[in-house]
Amino acid sequence: MQTRTLGKTGLKVSAIGFGAAEIGFANVTVDDASRTLHAVLDAGVNFIDTAAAYLTSEELIGQALGHRRSEVVLATKCGAVEGFSKSDWSKEGILRTVQKSLKHLKTDYVDLLFLHSCGELEMKWGEALQGVEAARDAGYTRFVGYSGDGPAALWAAGCGRFDVIETSLSILDQEALSLHLPIAIKNNLGVVIKRSLGNAVWRYTAPPENEYHLEYWKRWNALKYDFATQDSQHIAAMALRFTAFQPGVHCAIVGTTRPERLRHNIELLAAGPLEPAVEQHIRNTWKARADQYWVGQI
Repeated sequence: MQTRTLGKTGLKVSAIGFGAAEIGFANVTVDDASRTLHAVLDAGVNFIDTAAAYLTSEELIGQALGHRRSEVVLATKCGAVEGFSKSDWSKEGILRTVQKSLKHLKTDYVDLLFLHSCGELEMKWGEALQGVEAARDAGYTRFVGYSGDGPAALWAAGCGRFDVIETSLSILDQEALSLHLPIAIKNNLGVVIKRSLGNAVWRYTAPPENEYHLEYWKRWNALKYDFATQDSQHIAAMALRFTAFQPGVHCAIVGTTRPERLRHNIELLAAGPLEPAVEQHIRNTWKARADQYWVGQI
């Protein structure tokens, strides 16, 4: 597994990370989560991304990986909680959430703590930044970051108070390439990519019920890439390679409850960057056909 230095943090992270939202929302058992998480580490993936909002995800990770904590670059998120049904951007609220997260994760600290889709105004004028910085000062986290998209991510990338940005980027989500990723590169921020495969919506022959999958499915059908008629494996390979080898990207998150899928993604990445003409086709198609209101998904 290729590793990269996560910007100015100096952390060495695998080029593919594991997104633990799915194990929290899919109501998997402790045994199933444990098998998945151990397979993730055994495959060479060392970056695990979770959040207070991902229901049981943190607890499952804590039960499965407590004795392998030293092998993991562990990231969680705060502010949004309880399956995104609530949020608390106050300093004290964030500290309470982080303390609960550490208890669930069975660890004294996380390597990264992200503000989870916090709005620009909350960051500028509220206590949210004070909260994550207080968590860092208390030793609850080594580094702080922002997870989100659009104008808020642009402000976060340039404000000088974050170490890492987590943002959406895929063949179906390219706003970051011209908006905030250049600022993150300039400021030597770590860059973690969420939804790196755009939920692989090319698998669906009919509109999916999941709202996040549905949004990307609509984009997939509107963009009409010239490789859209290829088989699913070929499309997945192109999509992952497009995302993971963009300049400035350090880790592309893939979420699944099936370890074999993650291993397959690792194999796809071994092919290296896309040919320049193919990548240019993807960028040109996006510029020509993307809706101006298409932004990243939470």
